[in-house]
Amino acid sequence: MLERWHTLTRYVDDGRIEIDNNITELALRTVALGRKNWLHCGSDTRGERAAAMYSLIGSAKMTGLDPFVYLHHVLTHIADHPINRITDLLPWNVAQELATSPVRSD
Repeated sequence: MLERWHTLTRYVDDGRIEIDNNITELALRTVALGRKNWLHCGSDTRGERAAAMYSLIGSAKMTGLDPFVYLHHVLTHIADHPINRITDLLPWNVAQELATSPVRSD
């Protein structure tokens, strides 16, 4: 432990570093909980689609977007969007545009 003391106490010198990894563990919790659910996707293709949706929803949440608003935006724009600019629709690229959009009504 003495050999790793500097690494262990690094958070004291840099205020940006968290003292624990709770944020990371919470983010990975959804992956661990979803494993059993993913077994019932029915096929590899369905599993890949589910993984893509989980990734988009998780990325939207991490960017601070409402996943419903984000997915609505993507699904209404993707048909007319050029395929070579598909990355324009990623959550961090539309976050500012969606921040000014009206609140959803269920």
